[in-house]
Amino acid sequence: MIFVSCDDHEAHNARAVLNEVFGEEEFVGTVVWEKADSPRNSARQFSEDHEFVLVYAKSPGWTPQRLARTDEANAIYANPDNDPRGPWLAGDPYANNPYSRGTYTLKGPTGREFSPPPGRYWRVSEERLRELDADGRIWWGAKKDARPSIKRYLSEVSDLVPRTLWRKEDVGSNRTSKNELRTLFPDVESFDTPKPTSLVQRMLSLGTTSTDGDIVLDFFAGSGTTADAVLRQNAEDAGNRRFILVQLPEPTQHKDFATISEVTKERVRRAITRLNEAEKGQLPMEGTPKYDRGFRVFQLAESNFKPWPAEGAGDADALARQMELHIDNVVPGRTDADVLYEVLLKSGYPLTVAVERLTLAGKTVHSVDGGVLLVCLDRPLTLEAVREMAARKPQRVVCLDAAFAGDDPLKANAVQIFKAQGVTSFKTV
Repeated sequence: MIFVSCDDHEAHNARAVLNEVFGEEEFVGTVVWEKADSPRNSARQFSEDHEFVLVYAKSPGWTPQRLARTDEANAIYANPDNDPRGPWLAGDPYANNPYSRGTYTLKGPTGREFSPPPGRYWRVSEERLRELDADGRIWWGAKKDARPSIKRYLSEVSDLVPRTLWRKEDVGSNRTSKNELRTLFPDVESFDTPKPTSLVQRMLSLGTTSTDGDIVLDFFAGSGTTADAVLRQNAEDAGNRRFILVQLPEPTQHKDFATISEVTKERVRRAITRLNEAEKGQLPMEGTPKYDRGFRVFQLAESNFKPWPAEGAGDADALARQMELHIDNVVPGRTDADVLYEVLLKSGYPLTVAVERLTLAGKTVHSVDGGVLLVCLDRPLTLEAVREMAARKPQRVVCLDAAFAGDDPLKANAVQIFKAQGVTSFKTV
């Protein structure tokens, strides 16, 4: 599902685009978020006190998670008749939908007769209402002469159905979010439109669970509120949600953070530090997972490998010179980490795959996905390193072609050694 926050000016455009992308039938609802703590007296026409959150679901029949009950929600339940079942709330006995057995006239304890108003019907049959009355589940008022109400007991109600009005007291306001940023960045001027973490946590509580490893994507990450919210929500319910943030490196005027993406990264770091500090000295409860709050940062760039010219070489000498230039085909200035993750992507692995750094025969070897893939980017490669990698019996091995430094016998030996140990794929790049 997707939650799209927008204001009055773009709500209709966003709705049209989302209808085109997802289909009108996937529209779930429009949430009104009360974002302002007080009216803007400087407004020329209206003080804009709210924003919209458009909710769409790609999965047919999706329903949001229920919200945990609050003290405020429970406060409306009372027990004026000392019912042994505990506090209850008077429920409307009438319904708008036609019900064939709901058109009767009922006589109460004092003899007063009751019928549904025009256009409405009893919610249950007369027999069922009498059963509820005999069980003490009907309230006739303190004097027994009021319209009957069906008791809804606090002990029997479920969690709360989410409503489309989100109040600032429940999910925070713009002031809340600005204060959160000031706490993390005392020396950074606040963003124009930050979102409070509690607002995003409300979305997480509706659209994710704590146990399914849900992935939360924010492709306009800004200051990193979404990551902060995911980290907090996981800490609150022992969840295993993950996040992906996307942010263009838009320039800022701050001397320590040249771009917005630098602010994003630093906020995630500081949010993690704050949670870790808060948990120091706490004894872990049995069954509580150990959190991995690490994260990786990637920047979109061109390939780390020099492209072979599409026009090709015109003669044998030109071809020879071109081949010499590609003996070392890694673009100058690129790190081993740059090359490693391009190799992983091209090998079909996600950027989140587990990578362990090993030292084999004096060479750095990256063990991927528990040793299924070994990647060695050191140069020059030695026979001893090849043998130690093969001894680990990986399924696949990748090395730099330049690591063999033109030593064809070494490469031929490597092929045979890996083959003998059952390595199904040995490639050089």
